[in-house]
Amino acid sequence: MDAAAMMKNCTVCPRECGVDRTAGGRGICGAPAEMIVARAALHFWEEPCISGHAGSGAVFFSGCSLRCIFCQNAEISGVSGGFPGISVSASELADIFLRLQDQEGANNINLVTAAHYIPQTACALAIAKDRGLKIPVIYNTGGYEKVSSLRMLEGLVDVYLPDFKYMSPRTAGEYAHAQDYPETAKAAIAEMVRQTGPVSFYPETGYEAQDAGKPETMLIRKGVIVRHLLLPGHVKEAKEIISYLHAAYGDAIGLSIMNQYTPMRQMDDHPLLARRVTTREYERLIDHAIRIGVENGYIQEGGTAKESFIPSWDGEGVREMVRERL
Repeated sequence: MDAAAMMKNCTVCPRECGVDRTAGGRGICGAPAEMIVARAALHFWEEPCISGHAGSGAVFFSGCSLRCIFCQNAEISGVSGGFPGISVSASELADIFLRLQDQEGANNINLVTAAHYIPQTACALAIAKDRGLKIPVIYNTGGYEKVSSLRMLEGLVDVYLPDFKYMSPRTAGEYAHAQDYPETAKAAIAEMVRQTGPVSFYPETGYEAQDAGKPETMLIRKGVIVRHLLLPGHVKEAKEIISYLHAAYGDAIGLSIMNQYTPMRQMDDHPLLARRVTTREYERLIDHAIRIGVENGYIQEGGTAKESFIPSWDGEGVREMVRERL
């Protein structure tokens, strides 16, 4: 795989912009040819089977090929106009993975929004595995992925964590300028399930003493967990998504039904997206999931819509690894 060659006429994501990223061109994702990472540190706000007690080794990539208008990570996705982060080579990224495993004790490596860097990320994973990376690798994505690009990750990624954001092409067009999102996400999730098979878990160890009397935490080893973030005013569409996923995959995949939508500043004047999801809206969606027989799922309790859950994009965990070069 020649990552540099693929950047010369970039068609890595479904946008297929065709820009020459090696010559400074930037497509919808906003990313150059080199990987830009905004943060690489332990993260404790994922599903319990991902964060566990020790935390997930989350690597947040800057840029995004989907760029939803309500993006919770607008500062690094490019939605807000900025592009913070530090450039890293494949070898440096492999070192970051190994630090998270060996020094930080992460349960897994969690690649957050890496679709526009798939060739480079695949190279980094291959290097890291040759150097001793053993913990599961999670590919955390908005669901807008090309099947041919996902195949570059086969054998390198253990767990896929895609969103399924929109069932309606109209909604996808209005919120992400991607009317093809529903069919693209369906095909991508099918490929992810083909690669990993059904979800499987293993017990997290090392926390028996402080958790005496509590059920042991089970961490995901392989498989697919599909997330859906309920948007205000979109319960009907959300029900369609949950129904589709359950009919297509049953309990072979996990479902994570989220209520944490946080209205960001760019949504202050939007007729629907300027408010949070109501308790009643979320209850209606959960009731639907239970009614159709969803059992392998995660729900959120309480008030989870908080900007405090959004990390600082200050290069934590990245700057230290490339300090000599900088």
